Amino acid sequence: MLKDITLGQYFPVDSPVHRLDSRTKLILSFSYLLILFLARGPAAYLLCALAVVGVTAVSRIPFRMLLKSLKPIAFLAVFTSVLNMLYTPGQILWQWHFLRVTVEGLESAAYMASRIVMLVASTSLLTYCTSPVSLTDAIETLMRPLTKLRVPVHEFAMMMTIALRFIPTLIEETDKIMSAQKARGADFESGNLMRRAKALIPVLTPLFISAFRRADELSVAMECRLYRGGQGRTRMKQLKMGKNDGAAFALALLFALAAFGAGRIMP
Repeated sequence: MLKDITLGQYFPVDSPVHRLDSRTKLILSFSYLLILFLARGPAAYLLCALAVVGVTAVSRIPFRMLLKSLKPIAFLAVFTSVLNMLYTPGQILWQWHFLRVTVEGLESAAYMASRIVMLVASTSLLTYCTSPVSLTDAIETLMRPLTKLRVPVHEFAMMMTIALRFIPTLIEETDKIMSAQKARGADFESGNLMRRAKALIPVLTPLFISAFRRADELSVAMECRLYRGGQGRTRMKQLKMGKNDGAAFALALLFALAAFGAGRIMP
C-alpha cells in the first residue's frame, strides 16, 4: 500500500503538458477542481473524466501510474459512497431496520466517488508533470501580491515544496522500517483493526526519529548555503508563458463552458 502513494513524485518526460509554464498548470488544476465541485449531472462528470484521460494521454504519463495513485484512496471512496447511499433521504428502494437505500442516495454515492477519484487523479497529474522547484516558483509568483499584507509567501511555498519532496522519501523509509520489523518477526497483517494499529507503534518511533534527523540535516545544509529566505533571491530559470499556455487556457475555457452547458442540458 505504501508503494502505491505517488503524491509528490515527478515523472520527467518530454510532452506538451510538461513544457507548459508551471503557473499555467497550477491555475488550470485549481480551475478543474472548482469545475469538478460546481458541475452537476452525469454528462458534466463524464466530460471531467474525459479531461483527465486526455491530459494523461497528452502528457505521456502511463495510465498504470495514474491508477496506482488511486489505490490508496479506494477505501475512502467506497466508505464515503456507502454513507451517502444509506443516509441520503429520498425514494426508498430497499430498507432494513434503520438502513435504507434510496434513488437519490445511489446518485449521490456515484457522484461522490467520481468526484474523489477525479480530484486525486488531477492532483497526481500536477505533481507528475511539474517538478517541485517549478511548483515552488509558481506558488510564490501567484501569491506574491499577499506580501503587501505581510504574508510570508516564500516561506509558505518553500514549506509546501519540502513537504511534497519528502513524501516519497518518508514512504520509502517507512517501507524499509516495516521490512526490518517483519524480518524480526513483526506481524502487520493478521488480527483485528486494533491489533494492527498496535503493531504499527514500533514503526512510528524510528520513523519520527528519521524524519527529525532529515529535517535537522536539511536545516544545517540550508544554513551552510547562507539561506535567508526569499529576500534578494534570484532564479536560475525564469518563468515565462508562451503560445502553448494561451492555447491551454483557451481549451480550459471551452471545457468549462461545455461542462456547465452539459450540466444544464442533462441535469
